[in-house]
Amino acid sequence: MKSSDNEMPQSAPSNTMQPPARVSPSAKVNEYSMIGKSIVVKGEIAASDPLYIYGRVEGLINAPAHRVTIGKEGKVKADISAREVVIMGDVCGNLNGGDRVEIRSDGSLTGNLAAHRICIEDGAFLKGAIDVLQASETDEAETLEEPPSALEPDEAAPTAESDLDHRTWESVAVPEID
Repeated sequence: MKSSDNEMPQSAPSNTMQPPARVSPSAKVNEYSMIGKSIVVKGEIAASDPLYIYGRVEGLINAPAHRVTIGKEGKVKADISAREVVIMGDVCGNLNGGDRVEIRSDGSLTGNLAAHRICIEDGAFLKGAIDVLQASETDEAETLEEPPSALEPDEAAPTAESDLDHRTWESVAVPEID
């Protein structure tokens, strides 16, 4: 018997493509959840990824660490609690945007909103109360403030209310009428 008869036949290297290697769960790339135009959800949504809504949602939306975006075709009748909320469609409910709420020009909100930062574009509709939240103590510590000594004498804080009024009106240029 020849030694080549006992050996397993070796195949020639192939040029075929191998299936892609699996991505580890810790490598999160472009993960998000989407509710399409034809989908209607009634109930509670707890999102652990950014959420895009192009359909209809009724109930409660909770995404405390992520952004919730309501697209132009989106219609939401729900209270929303999220880190960021961007509205391009119609929302009826109260918003608690932990960091930021943005209502784009095609968007509308009927309900109260609370956030640290609020952006409302021209043409947007808002009916409700706005609560701009104060920065927490840790946020305030991170904010750099200029020391009062760096201010120009004219910009120093007024010592009385009358000083404020006097300086404010003093700097306003009034055009002469012919």
